[in-house]
Amino acid sequence: MSKRDAIFIYNHEQLPYEFSKEHPFSPLRQVLTVDLLRSLGAISDDDMIHSKSASDEQICLFHDHSFMEAVKHAGTESLGNGSLEKYGLGTEDTPVFKDMHLAASNLVGGTIRAAHEVMEGRVLHAAHLGGGLHHGFRGKASGFCIYNDTAIAIRYLRERYDVKVLYIDTDAHHGDGVQWAFYDDPNVMTLSIHETGRYLFPGTGAITEKGNGKGYGFSLNIPVDAFTEDESFIHCYETAVREACRFFKPDIIVSQNGADAHHFDPLTHLSTSMETFYAVPRLAHELAHEYCGGRWVAVGGGGYDWWRVVPKAWSLVWLEMTNQTSKATGNLPEDWLAKWQDRAHPTKLINTWKEPSSMMPNIPRKLEIEEKNNNTLEKALYYIRENQ
Repeated sequence: MSKRDAIFIYNHEQLPYEFSKEHPFSPLRQVLTVDLLRSLGAISDDDMIHSKSASDEQICLFHDHSFMEAVKHAGTESLGNGSLEKYGLGTEDTPVFKDMHLAASNLVGGTIRAAHEVMEGRVLHAAHLGGGLHHGFRGKASGFCIYNDTAIAIRYLRERYDVKVLYIDTDAHHGDGVQWAFYDDPNVMTLSIHETGRYLFPGTGAITEKGNGKGYGFSLNIPVDAFTEDESFIHCYETAVREACRFFKPDIIVSQNGADAHHFDPLTHLSTSMETFYAVPRLAHELAHEYCGGRWVAVGGGGYDWWRVVPKAWSLVWLEMTNQTSKATGNLPEDWLAKWQDRAHPTKLINTWKEPSSMMPNIPRKLEIEEKNNNTLEKALYYIRENQ
């Protein structure tokens, strides 16, 4: 029997990862994405695999045991306020909710399952769009992220399969938690293209953050200017990722596909359109085949325009994995639009895959921003170009 192209990790046990109905990080994003793929006829039950909750031992591949126990207690309201603050819990960004350990460990289990299926050779690619919680630290929650599923899965890949992992992060926010997790590891290269931390959480991700000790040179950051548009973002992304692959020669690519670089996003200041979200998985797919025998794991991440951006951006990851991007042209399915428009109100759903040009913002500083980004890119790539 031939190897399957891709699997999609998804189960309803992940949906309780919800801080509140008003919080910008919503599990509804997964529901909308799966429903859009079903309306397109692009996914079936046979493509979808449920995952088990991660074990305590798996969570502690990266996180401190004391932090995990604090999360468990916080979810049962048995952790005092002083301890909550110590562990980054109970904040405006990462408030406490009931059974939060179970919800978070379900997301971790999904990313581990995706990595496992790819490395065992049962599939070429695996998508787990509930994952991508890249801000979690070893002993502290941060920025909507309790457990850092991606750091755990990369540690799993390293310990179980001894592979070289290229982690590519295109979320508008710097992938700080994953970077620091492997900052001194020469077998994990982290590449993050993000809005400069000058204006945006978490404030890190400068080009000077290159790694430490034996890991020096294996952390690559491309902080682009606020209001960066498609052409510049895609140029920086494609140039950096191609050169990183040529330099590092990974065994597997793990990509974090945050959808918050879009100009509709309410929490960030970049100005890309859907064009960027076609380009990002397309290149990851190409290079996974060129360098890694096809091995590619894709997770989700940020993205806070639930209705008009995230379902399309995340659907494009799966459509690219399964060579179905021809379905992402023209209009969206009428049944999907009709099903969700009332709930989206007052947001008006866009009935096409690509937003009309009239909806794109006018950026007077376009040329200045592009020049600045090109200079940043050249400086960021200097080390790996000199050490090919």
